[in-house]
Amino acid sequence: MRIIFMGTPEFAVPSLEKLINSEHEICAVFTKPDKPVGRKKIITPPPIKTFAINHGLKVYQPEKIKSAETEELIKSLNPDLIAVVAYGKIISKNIIETPKYGCINVHGSLLPKYRGAAPIQWSIINGDNVTGITTMFMDEGLDTGDILMQRKTFINENETSDELKSRLSVIGAELLIETIEKLEEGTLKRLPQDNSQATLSPPLDKINGQIFWEKTAQEIHNLIRGCNSWPIAYTMIRGKRFKIYKSKISNLRSSYPGKVVSVNPFIIGCGENTSLELLEVQVEGKKRMPASDFARGYRMSDKIIFGLIK
Repeated sequence: MRIIFMGTPEFAVPSLEKLINSEHEICAVFTKPDKPVGRKKIITPPPIKTFAINHGLKVYQPEKIKSAETEELIKSLNPDLIAVVAYGKIISKNIIETPKYGCINVHGSLLPKYRGAAPIQWSIINGDNVTGITTMFMDEGLDTGDILMQRKTFINENETSDELKSRLSVIGAELLIETIEKLEEGTLKRLPQDNSQATLSPPLDKINGQIFWEKTAQEIHNLIRGCNSWPIAYTMIRGKRFKIYKSKISNLRSSYPGKVVSVNPFIIGCGENTSLELLEVQVEGKKRMPASDFARGYRMSDKIIFGLIK
């Protein structure tokens, strides 16, 4: 089968690798344009581009996927199927209808739950215990196409979104191959989504990482995990932004949210008489460090209250 692959981040790499090692022909790879990364704004190619070039594949990076030029290019490639994994662009109806078998998408949730750009992060932030991968036939909507196959997995209690994303990328690659095999065999069944059960997972913004200590320790712990590695959960300390990368639930009880409960281990009070142990942090202008080192170096005491300018 001639396949065009569309993807951009590291999450898509295992799927492309599986296809490369299969009997199928990858006739082209489409990914987003190179972009500036980091403080020095160094122009950097997407992970999929680097991986594809290293395997001798032809790579295209159109600024606009919804253009007559791109549509004609895709038609000229004569694909049997387009496989889409975290491409990051909305694909036009003309492109979806070009391949003989249509377009199959690998999505990081159990649809119709968490349609959109950040399903993995929101599943953790919302405290879900189970998530998974869905393969679906694409249509013009946002993750609204018919479900083809699904695979579930548990979310571990301290798992970050990056860690879960890494696991799901492997599961997604395996499910993509299985879906294509069933498609060729003619045994694939389509299940329309129940739109009444649909939820959205919009892209995260920096403001989504703000910690409100009045929430329970579990809710704040979920936020910290879900925002790792971006945008990173944060609070304020002495007028500076204070990022929290890792934490764990503490058994200590506290009646004052945001107040330092213990310095060693470093524990902060949360809502409903709960508390949270901080494990890895970064104060504005300094390097990321173990929370215990921060607590000693910055002379933390039970008079310190996070979230306030003090």
